[in-house]
Formats: sequence, C-alpha cells, structure tokens
Amino acid sequence: MLFDKEPMETLQRSIQRVGILVPITVYQAAGSKKFTILDGQRRWTCATKLGLKEVPINQVSEPSLAQNIVTMFQIHKLRDDWELMPTALKLGVLMDELDEKGDKPLSELTGLDVAVVTRCKKLLSYDKKYQDMMLHLDPDLRMKADFFIELYPVITDRDVRTCDWFVSNSFTDAMIEKYERGKEGPFRSVTDFRKIKGYLTAARKASQVDETVSKLKLFYETADMKIEDLEVDEARIHGEAEAVSRSVKRLHEAIEDLDTDLFIAEGDLWRDLNELSKAISRVLERADWRTN
Repeated sequence: MLFDKEPMETLQRSIQRVGILVPITVYQAAGSKKFTILDGQRRWTCATKLGLKEVPINQVSEPSLAQNIVTMFQIHKLRDDWELMPTALKLGVLMDELDEKGDKPLSELTGLDVAVVTRCKKLLSYDKKYQDMMLHLDPDLRMKADFFIELYPVITDRDVRTCDWFVSNSFTDAMIEKYERGKEGPFRSVTDFRKIKGYLTAARKASQVDETVSKLKLFYETADMKIEDLEVDEARIHGEAEAVSRSVKRLHEAIEDLDTDLFIAEGDLWRDLNELSKAISRVLERADWRTN
C-alpha cells in the first residue's frame, strides 16, 4: 500500500543496472487469463516504469485468502518490515478469514512477535479515517502509528471512557491537533501519553480520579494547558510515599538479614545505621506519628 519514493527510486536504479535478480511470485486464478502478484509489486512497478518487456517469475498454485496473507507475512519476515498500519490491515483480514483473535496463534501464523500483533490489534480498533492518516502516500504527511499506539491506553482507560463528556473520536481529533502544533503545543513526544496514563493510575490509587479526569476534560477542551497540569498533588504525594515505602521495606529486609558477627568490624556500616535510626526518629517525631 505504501511505496515511498526514495526506496522505489533506489530499487529502480538497481533493476536498470542489473535487472530483476529475484523473480516475482505470481499465481493464475481459476478462470483468469491474467497473473496475480503474490510477491514483487515493487519490482513489477519499477519494471513497468523502465519499459521492460519481460520479468522473471515463479508461478505457484492459487492460494486461499488465508494462505495468501500468511505467505506474504513469511516472505516479508526475511526483508524490511512493513509499516505497522498495512501490517495491521493484513492481520485483520487473516483474523476475519480464520476467525482467530488470539495474539499467540496469530503470532505463530504470521511470524510476527506477540507484541507486534498486540500493537496491530490496537490500530485496528481505530476508525478508518485514522487508519487512512497512517496510510497517506506522502511520508511527510503520514501520521505515525506510534501516536495511536501511545494514545490507546488513554482513550480506553476505564475511568475516561465512562465520562459523559468523552467521545473517543472527538478526543482523538483534539490530541492530534495538539500534537501537530509541535513545540507550540503540550506534546514533546508521543510517549507523553504515558504521563497522562500514569497520572490516571496514580489518581486511582489515591482515590483522586474524579479530579484528574476533570483536569483531563479541561486539557481536552483548552489550548494552553500543559500535560503536567493534569497531576493531582494528592496522587503525586501518594506515589512518592509508595516509592519510599518500597525502599524502606527493601532496606528493612537487608538489615534484618545482617549477620552481626560477620559484619562486626564494619564500623562505617554501624555508624550509617545509627544515623539512619536517628533520622527516622526525627521524621516520626515531626509527623507526630506514634505506634499503638
């Protein structure tokens, strides 16, 4: 679907110089006088532009639709990867044809990594207009699949998608507009969507999700709000407290496991532990925290 100009020109120069070294794979459908290309569309296109009268072919028997797609996946596994959206479309055909939705079986059929299958299925969940943005013939105007992959966890967040103000396509359009503003907008990278998802997750843990979702609505509706403005102080504090708590637990386990006889001569260690004990006591006193 996507034949970008630069690699096509490189291939055409190569064919002009040395000809087609790898035959085009074709089959003849039942009742048809024409051949259908199974593999070699780029070579055929370049040969046509160069006015070649003949091209070498390997003829195979007519495959089923599923066999056709699987064969293409296997062929391209040995070459440069397809872009993700064309890959997703081919995977979608295979899923419908075989009525198979499982990531692992699809991975085994196509030779794609399970993670790639998962990413493709995310792209297939978007409306056609967004898929078409990823298939634009001009690579400079083509939306990167990574944008929609990174956006996906936000628009499918369980608290976001149940909001009465949330409409997936409208929200997606707004995020595209913000992202395309470049340095003038709130996004520095598509991975900034991970920050938004992180704020939502932290807010859930701190029981502050309503406030974060309200801020997300404001972010969606206004032009000048920064991504960092979505963070709720209570959620941030809760996250930092959890991080400190995890460190304390690890240190606690390490201290409990110390063999005092073995480390008796390690003066620096005991001095550090003594200073730590004093620091903990001071913090507990400032917090007026008492054990029952």
